[in-house]
Amino acid sequence: MTATPSNTAVLESRYAWLRLLAAVMLMTIGGAGMYTVVVVLPALQNEFQIARAAASFPFTATMLGFAAGGLMMGKLVDRYGVTVPVVLGALMQVVGFSLAAQASGPLQFALAQGLLIGMLGASATFSPLLADISHWFSRRRGIAVAICASGNYLGGALWPPITQHLVAAYGWRSTYEMIGLFCTISMLPLALVLRRPSPIPLSPAGGAGGSVAIKSINDLSPGALQLALCVAGVACCVAMSMPQVHLVALCGDLGFGPARGAEMLSLMLACGIISRLASGFVADRIGGLKTLLIGSSLQGVALLMFLPANGLVSLYLVAGLFGLFQGGIVPSYALIIREYFPAAEAGARVAAVVTATLLGMALGGWMSGAIYDLTGNYTGAFLNGTAWNLLNVGIALFLLTRLPPRGSRSIVAAI
Repeated sequence: MTATPSNTAVLESRYAWLRLLAAVMLMTIGGAGMYTVVVVLPALQNEFQIARAAASFPFTATMLGFAAGGLMMGKLVDRYGVTVPVVLGALMQVVGFSLAAQASGPLQFALAQGLLIGMLGASATFSPLLADISHWFSRRRGIAVAICASGNYLGGALWPPITQHLVAAYGWRSTYEMIGLFCTISMLPLALVLRRPSPIPLSPAGGAGGSVAIKSINDLSPGALQLALCVAGVACCVAMSMPQVHLVALCGDLGFGPARGAEMLSLMLACGIISRLASGFVADRIGGLKTLLIGSSLQGVALLMFLPANGLVSLYLVAGLFGLFQGGIVPSYALIIREYFPAAEAGARVAAVVTATLLGMALGGWMSGAIYDLTGNYTGAFLNGTAWNLLNVGIALFLLTRLPPRGSRSIVAAI
């Protein structure tokens, strides 16, 4: 099934670009809870008199909630459109931040972060938006999805300094109240921009917009492809998490101090935005699967470059290169889904892969810390990340040999 001529006219139209701008803003604002919790960690530790590990648990709860909520939000967007999950996420922001601000202990705070801010709030502003925006672009779908995904990194660059300033001026509890209120007030009007239904007929009975679904190619079923993409998502993000989670600690071990590590992390995320935009241009020309292979291969090279880097200049350089190499990997999965599955399934399938990447981030961060505790340094952790990265590269190569070129209809059928 393809889009009708009247619907095709709105693809990549002025409204489509306006919708993309609204999606970027929603992703930037809606991801606040993922970054504010890191900034208030010292304040939580001091107020509740808990250890650093216990103070870090709300972040873990937020990521797990984000991962679980993505699956639910993906099904909602397939059934009702993207506006419903975004409005739900906006309302849950003010509830979650308010309850977190009133928490009498770390457990209540973690529950508010994980269940309300993460699962029902922030999760509505990532995979649902990626899936939705893919329906509004055809020739420029790669760059559109990449721009949309950059909102997450943009939030990572903006929210920490804003939160730190507010905490210093008003305390963490008032800061949470203000941020929750701001998120809801700003997200609801933006959600109205997304009310127009998808221009592509989202019929469960078939593909849409030039995308087709695999019935059987060399015994590779749709379920097998979905599973392969999920395993690849875990593998690439186990590798990706190593420097993202432990770069600040690594700089402390080398005697450069955590402030330098924070600067390197900011540099990495800023370069990640450039990487996502560049990968979008590339994907529009060669497809999501080849873009995934290139990004994952370069990420493996950057991981190995961390091993000899023990000087300040070399670490800044490698951190920047890592950001430039890895930023386009996660958006590539959304493009692969749209190239090989019906549009009607995009929300749930993109959410499943994004959930896998989040689990990979959580697993990789923990594994790297455990390896450090066993060995006393990060050499083994970087090698572990490289091994997982090779698994991702292997899956991408395997899929390239089994799948038809994007847009091919010769040996594919709608399901």
